[in-house]
Amino acid sequence: MRTRIKMCGMTRAEDIQAAAALGVDAIGMVFYPPSPRAISVEHAAQLAQTCPVLVDKVALFVNPEPSLVREVISATKATLLQFHGDETPEFCQQFGQPYIKALRVANKEDLIVGLDIHQHAPAILLDAYVEGTPGGTGQKFDWSMIPPGVQERLFLAGGLSPSNVADAIKQVMPYVVDVSGGIEASKGIKSAQLMAEFVAAVREISS
Repeated sequence: MRTRIKMCGMTRAEDIQAAAALGVDAIGMVFYPPSPRAISVEHAAQLAQTCPVLVDKVALFVNPEPSLVREVISATKATLLQFHGDETPEFCQQFGQPYIKALRVANKEDLIVGLDIHQHAPAILLDAYVEGTPGGTGQKFDWSMIPPGVQERLFLAGGLSPSNVADAIKQVMPYVVDVSGGIEASKGIKSAQLMAEFVAAVREISS
């Protein structure tokens, strides 16, 4: 099975266009003000217009007000929602759109509980647990804690880069690899070279 690629934390039209040219499956935009990659709804609406129709637009939130989610959906025509906070299944489902529920992996026991709570989520994203930070830390977690049976809906994040993504795919076999910091020149500014290297590494191991 071909491993899909999502590149998150987009802040510039040229980075979205470069990702699309590389054949990336999804791009992510962050609507969480404390994040260095956060953008305004107005900016996101402009960026969304540069995204080709066959590339999914993912809107990332952390414990948002429902009104913000609806505003973003309306402004960007986001095709996927991503929730990185303590959102309940009921909260995530209320918008009537496919969504990704992110879980921060601290230990296997908590991960099993989180997967059980969100067993009906269309997709699960697993990221490293870092105290006080809901995601985008660039930290890798122990992939051996991932239980069987989630790969077909798994977005694997957490410290992925061109140098380790092939190992991640071999060990975990996720549906999607999700990268942000590992393809950046600086926070929110993607490197065209690193983006190309990341895609090449994925394609080499997965087709």
